[in-house]
Amino acid sequence: MARWMSLRLCSRLELPVLLILLLPLISCNVYCVGINYGTIGSNLPSPKKVAQLLQSTIFDKVKIYDTNPEILEAFSNTGIDLIVSVENSLVSNLSASQSAADGWFSTRILPFIPATSIVAIAVGNEYLTADGDGDQLDHNALVEAMQNLHSVVLSHGLDRKIKVSTPHSMAVLASSFPPSSSTFATTLLPTMTSIVGLLADTGAPFMVNAYPYFAYRDNPGTINLEYALLGGNATGVRDPKGYMYNNMLDAQIDAIRSAINALGFGNRTVQIMVSESGWPSKGDAAATAENARTYNTRLIERAQSNKGTPMSPKDRIDVFVFALFNENKKQGGASERNFGIFNGDGSKVYDLDLSCQFCSSNEKSGGFGEKSVSSSSSRGPSVWCVAKPHADEKVIQAVLDFCCGPGGVDCREIYENGDCYQPDKVYAHASYAMNAYYQMHGRNYWNCDFKGTGLVTFSDPSYGKCFYSHQ
Repeated sequence: MARWMSLRLCSRLELPVLLILLLPLISCNVYCVGINYGTIGSNLPSPKKVAQLLQSTIFDKVKIYDTNPEILEAFSNTGIDLIVSVENSLVSNLSASQSAADGWFSTRILPFIPATSIVAIAVGNEYLTADGDGDQLDHNALVEAMQNLHSVVLSHGLDRKIKVSTPHSMAVLASSFPPSSSTFATTLLPTMTSIVGLLADTGAPFMVNAYPYFAYRDNPGTINLEYALLGGNATGVRDPKGYMYNNMLDAQIDAIRSAINALGFGNRTVQIMVSESGWPSKGDAAATAENARTYNTRLIERAQSNKGTPMSPKDRIDVFVFALFNENKKQGGASERNFGIFNGDGSKVYDLDLSCQFCSSNEKSGGFGEKSVSSSSSRGPSVWCVAKPHADEKVIQAVLDFCCGPGGVDCREIYENGDCYQPDKVYAHASYAMNAYYQMHGRNYWNCDFKGTGLVTFSDPSYGKCFYSHQ
């Protein structure tokens, strides 16, 4: 570390700034739900406005389709978890070597943590069933890229915080009905065995993009619309092994579960995550605003219910709704551009209650600029102080020197061989030291100022063996 410098770093903030730091964030005592945030549109709001909007909704997890730095920075210190993605076009490069994966991780991820809570890396999107310029993509490259990225995450001591997985379409199955007899497509068995084995070893979820809408669209004469819309009162479908399904999504999830079990992983827990599911409000048959509202209302209720499926009633299923916005530049039919809950101006496409009754502000979110601020609200006693991800590095270094010098912080954990030494970045080390100073001095808002480089967060920045103290 550089020689410590005596600076006056803890000047008091004005009251309005305090209120900004203490803006109510998401804190749901029931399971919340995720949202997919795509950006293939010419009329979409800035990432900063998106982050502000989501803080007053039930959405406490966001999945994006790249590592857009503007988005990663916008979601810093929001308490919202992010799943970032490796684009299909980059998978081959990351499969080449661990050093290639480390270079990607060091430039795309490390600069933004721990301020931005990145909890997973989705390697590709429906890679095994996608075409690359008309040709099938290399399946081995996907497995190797996942292995390389997991090794990199492990080397940085972040493997408990950041999981590595890949989202699949339902097309990886040979057939999806009956659920209890489903298996993966024969041509994919070696690849799926390697992927599921990696997920089982690392505790990462199996991600599946499940859309009852497409099944209904392609077979409207044989599939009951209410069954596809997750209607609990729909005429049920009975599996030969006795399982009763009242909605198609549960049947799709259990089909994936059976395929995993058929690989021989029945005794090793692999959590299933619905990484995409939704219903368009315009386009093909049954793509109406009313059907979209019905489906997503029931999908959100299902995500929050903490209920499993007929085959695995005790399993928790995380769900990510598709999608946050209508994206007017997406290719394909009209329905592809109309899966969004919001329009680009922040208005809702259809009426959908996104308020979180357990959020501290307890108000409904209708669009951008409609969130009120309650100075008396609080998410609870656990708060931390971390460095802003793009603060001036010289000032951050001076803050680090101060905290570990005259500030009196015990900084042994961020010295070499300490539990918080990795990642060996000044922002990460400073975050640890700033938080320790903040906690030592009673968590007063001015103790997390540090010349404007610190921010209070309600998202625990701890990872691996690195523990950030709190009160």
